[in-house]
Amino acid sequence: MSDRPAGGGPTADAGAGRRFCLVASRYNQPITDRLVDGARSCLVAHGADPADIELIRVPGAFELPLAVRWVLDRGGVDGVAALGCVIRGETPHFEYVSLGATIGIEAIARERGVPVAFGVLTTDDGAQARARAGGQKGNKGEEAALALLEMCELERMLRAGN
Repeated sequence: MSDRPAGGGPTADAGAGRRFCLVASRYNQPITDRLVDGARSCLVAHGADPADIELIRVPGAFELPLAVRWVLDRGGVDGVAALGCVIRGETPHFEYVSLGATIGIEAIARERGVPVAFGVLTTDDGAQARARAGGQKGNKGEEAALALLEMCELERMLRAGN
């Protein structure tokens, strides 16, 4: 039997006693700051101590996977949220950065077996990014934190043999 809420998602105290790291890109910082705020608020609302939420900044979304790897190599965290924003431009650069960040973050999570949430916006324009960073489409930083909390709970439950 599970103590999970009927609608799924993390329990109200899922962050209690856990340490998290938010790795966020500086590129498109007005957007990524909103993603960080959403993620941090969500973790605290679910019981995480603000002192147990570290923020590390990297230049851009392409650098997120390596920084996440370094955080996991160092240890001391129960989960990491990678937060960034890539906005389509006039060249293929968008595809390379988006794909590199996506594949890199996924590979590290799978290889390390530590919950890593993907909170990287890939949008066609700034309006779409703002809508997804606390606007009418919600806050994808908050959604990444919710996924992170749920995966931390699932890991704990499975390791306990439930």
